[in-house]
Amino acid sequence: MSSDAPHIPTANEGIPLDASEKLMLGFQRYARLSSAGGIMLIITTIIALFWANSQFSGIYNHIFHEMEFSLGIGKWHLPIHTVGHFINDAIMAIFFLLVGLEIKREVLVGELHSPKKAALPIFAAIGGMVVPAAIYAVINLGSPESMHGWGIPMATDIAFALGILALLGKRAPLSLKIFVTSLAIVDDLGALIVIALFYTDDLALNYLGMAGITVGVLFALNFLKFRNPVFYILPGIVLWYFVLMSGVHATIAGVLLAMTIPASARVDRVRFLKASHHALHHFDKAGDDGTTPAESSAQRAAAFALKKNITLVLPPLHRIEHALEPWSAFAIIPIFAIANAGLHLSESLGDAIGEPVTLGVFFGLILGKPAGIVLASFIGVKLGMCALPKGVSWKHIIGAGCLGGIGFTMALFISNLAFANSTVHLDDAKLGILSASVVSTILGLGILATCKPAEDADTPDNYKDSGSGPLHPFLEQHKSTGPDTNEPIARAKAS
Repeated sequence: MSSDAPHIPTANEGIPLDASEKLMLGFQRYARLSSAGGIMLIITTIIALFWANSQFSGIYNHIFHEMEFSLGIGKWHLPIHTVGHFINDAIMAIFFLLVGLEIKREVLVGELHSPKKAALPIFAAIGGMVVPAAIYAVINLGSPESMHGWGIPMATDIAFALGILALLGKRAPLSLKIFVTSLAIVDDLGALIVIALFYTDDLALNYLGMAGITVGVLFALNFLKFRNPVFYILPGIVLWYFVLMSGVHATIAGVLLAMTIPASARVDRVRFLKASHHALHHFDKAGDDGTTPAESSAQRAAAFALKKNITLVLPPLHRIEHALEPWSAFAIIPIFAIANAGLHLSESLGDAIGEPVTLGVFFGLILGKPAGIVLASFIGVKLGMCALPKGVSWKHIIGAGCLGGIGFTMALFISNLAFANSTVHLDDAKLGILSASVVSTILGLGILATCKPAEDADTPDNYKDSGSGPLHPFLEQHKSTGPDTNEPIARAKAS
């Protein structure tokens, strides 16, 4: 669920917590924080750095980079040979599925749906990808091997960036958070295109063709109104295998699968309201004798009907995205960070700082990102093609541009693809990413902390209301009389 969604009270508010709720309360409060994903990423990165530079560094390298790992049946095995490969090729496909769902949602109903609203983050994202890549290329001219890492400084880590904005409170207005989120999503889309086009091994056209057929089948299921996620997840696993074997990086399968997930609900709002009110009415009447759902089959049936109605009114895209978000923030990305952020800080660290790969990544992120984001935004505004969001100043844009220099997750991922056969260059890239992320965090925090706090009046009304409010007019109309059981729900008119 979006961190800027309004608070809707639930049935357990205002009653004493049971033992299990007390035990989980701290974690639940932490998980609801906008900065939770970024905090988890910082913790796991620190763990990886300490582990890789401790007396147990040999264990770290053995587990993630040397220990043989195999998945298969009989003589048939997947071309995944280490735990690190499994994390980067298989587990990260789930993360990319979530990225694809976020992109699709934003394009269909989010900030990228409106051309006018989408213009600024698209301009900013393009500038924030082109300028860092150009800076990296200039620094690494004349070295074909190190030039292969030009895509590394193009990425922005949305978890880190939004986590920093959450720490700033009212100094980072809601409109700025929406801008950064939209920018990062366009940025992710650009990174996915770069991975698919420029970081692909030799293509196996037979498997690529089978992957295309599988995508076609998934789109056909969408067209035929199949909305149960099972009909997409199982073919999605087959799609992942075909993409893996085709030579295109396997995680692209997650994005392709996301594009086929239905974004429409089974029922409309009127049908949902009417059916849910019908269930609530029966729940209420069945409890007139003082029974509880544990004792009354009618109340249990009404409760299960409500649960089904909720499933029917939420599109599969939103249900899958909501289910994957905590797994991504608290399991997938932390595991990825532990496996990939373990940079060994040896005696040759001083030499590594001056390496072209390190310098290209470092300056691409801390200079290229803010310069590209601000310059492209300025050009777009001056051309009249976009406008700054309400409450956002150019100082906010500069601060957000600096936060864009926190590459991390996607940057580390592209580093593994760019320098899969060069441990030295990979370590140089990791050093550039980690050091640039720290500097970019300090710069972004420093600039945004000097911004004037946003006024409450600038916050949209729907984000202020944390109370239950009045009943929906439909329920107000029927709350005293109950539903008209003589009129079938099937006759409910669409709004």
